[in-house]
Amino acid sequence: MEAYGRFYANGELFEGFFEILDGLLIFDNLEFSAKAVKFLPPVKPTKIICIGVNYKDHAQEFGKEVPEEPIIFLKPESAIIGDLDPIILPPQSSRVDYEGELAVVISRRCKDVSQEGAKDFILGYTCFNDVTARDLQFKDGQWTRGKSFDTFAPLGPYIVLSEQLNPENLRIETLLNGKVVQSSNTSNMAFNAFRLIEFISSIMTLKKGDVIATGTPSGVGAMKAGDEVEVRIEGIGSLRNPVMPKQKQTLSKK
Repeated sequence: MEAYGRFYANGELFEGFFEILDGLLIFDNLEFSAKAVKFLPPVKPTKIICIGVNYKDHAQEFGKEVPEEPIIFLKPESAIIGDLDPIILPPQSSRVDYEGELAVVISRRCKDVSQEGAKDFILGYTCFNDVTARDLQFKDGQWTRGKSFDTFAPLGPYIVLSEQLNPENLRIETLLNGKVVQSSNTSNMAFNAFRLIEFISSIMTLKKGDVIATGTPSGVGAMKAGDEVEVRIEGIGSLRNPVMPKQKQTLSKK
């Protein structure tokens, strides 16, 4: 499998294209055990564009109609964390949910792209967790605060290059403490990855490294401190994150 990402190994930071083969990560003729490296968020996007209510089963779960056009919202770059980094529960919220998703990563700057030409602007695909303070989302009536806390955008562990995957037919699962809580297929999306690029690029310029999180299937639910959530996508792998409460910061007295 060919991939792109950023990782630490043997105390050194690496970034670029690599192969994962039989448990080995091969980068520029160097070999590392894939289990021994620490993956960082694979890109540093200028923006994360997320899609709401894009799976038919998720629309039914919330008693909503599938929208006529994609519903988009943004997450800040400051929310991004990588594989095995902790999701921090903010004290402002009493209900924080997981939302496992397929993410599309843009390869180069583009605007007004057609659905047919969208493939030319995709670097690849990775796992994403659209962590959401559900109570704040409902309270505010719009989604910015509930979606934007630090650590609310787990991304990774790496990007599988676009020519190796068909984003219209991938099994997607979320596991909470090892138990499957979301299970679906990207074929259940109302708007596929290529249509999303067409729609979003008609509104805003997409830049290299930008991330489109394509929506979540049914089965969203709450996380608590001490949990581990895992987003697993066929052909990519899994993104795992422990869940922790926010630690109080105290000033030492001298």
